[in-house]
Amino acid sequence: MDTRETVALRIRQLCAERKITPNGLANLSAVPQATIKSILNNESKNPGVVTIKKLCDGLDITLGEFFSTPEFDTLEQEIK
Repeated sequence: MDTRETVALRIRQLCAERKITPNGLANLSAVPQATIKSILNNESKNPGVVTIKKLCDGLDITLGEFFSTPEFDTLEQEIK
């Protein structure tokens, strides 16, 4: 799993925990629905930290909480 897929997985996990849809997350975070869709569909080349911070604010969590998962802890450095 690469970083983009891990970010998408984490967003899905958090939405499921809170029983909200990606559209609901868009409303909570003021991030356009199209942006969230792009991240979740692995179309976004680089979901930026500012966008992730806005999502975290909408979810009422910190960036640290967002990234503090076993999936992020075991990610390998991507070499291109």
